[in-house]
Amino acid sequence: MLSRRKYKYEEQEQLIPLINEIRRDHPRMSARDIYLKLHPTCMGRDQFERFCMDSGYRIKQLKNFRVTTNSLGVTRFPNIIKDIEVTRVNQVFVSDITYFDLGSDTRYLTFIMDLYNREIVGYSESDNLRTENTTMPALYRVIKERGKANLKGAIMHSDGGGQYYCNEFKALTKELEMINSMTEEKVYENAHAERLNGIIKNNYLYPYGPTNVPSLKKLLAKAVFMYNTGKPHKALGKLTPSMFRSTIDNENNSPSYLPLSTVNHNNNKRGKLSIKKVNVI
Repeated sequence: MLSRRKYKYEEQEQLIPLINEIRRDHPRMSARDIYLKLHPTCMGRDQFERFCMDSGYRIKQLKNFRVTTNSLGVTRFPNIIKDIEVTRVNQVFVSDITYFDLGSDTRYLTFIMDLYNREIVGYSESDNLRTENTTMPALYRVIKERGKANLKGAIMHSDGGGQYYCNEFKALTKELEMINSMTEEKVYENAHAERLNGIIKNNYLYPYGPTNVPSLKKLLAKAVFMYNTGKPHKALGKLTPSMFRSTIDNENNSPSYLPLSTVNHNNNKRGKLSIKKVNVI
């Protein structure tokens, strides 16, 4: 019974940002059609429609209702990243959950990005919003990609979805000695992660055109790889996330190393390149 309540609460907490996203993509979509798209297991159609109306329904009026504690052990985290400057990799990770239309089916994609070099270091794909199928596998990919020891003291920033503060996820971040951070009321507090959602879906996955779940999984991996290795970023001096991190690694191995954000780099092919610190919105 407790497990069932936990899953229901986690899914309910994630519905508001997903409803917001759908209404941005489909401004006049009804609550009933949104229900058919999301097919949430935590509530029926009529309850979902009431949930939308009680939440304000129109995008500008939607509120992400939060609680401090409840019987499931919910904990809220302050927004730590809004007043800091990101100066290195493995300092701040941002994450969000989005939806993807696969024919008449809806799948859920979770991404974790290193805010400093904009690299996707964790992701997952699932048919539901349960923590063990969304944020947990994505974070395990981060551990594999960056190494457990390098995550100590890192900030994990997200929206208010229950998948980011359920007991299992909190236990894993505690084991890794990571610091949890969450948005408050303003959408732009997780803008980088939300922007990433749109890029992966609209610039990669929809053009790739997956037709079933196996092809979606395969093309999602391809999209992440192409984004990390082939998409230049203006904020990174027109380097890709992978190239930017390689430059950092080279600087770290230099006896006269200074943080990449504070020095100019000479490159025979590109000339003199100035890399600025990554600003947090």
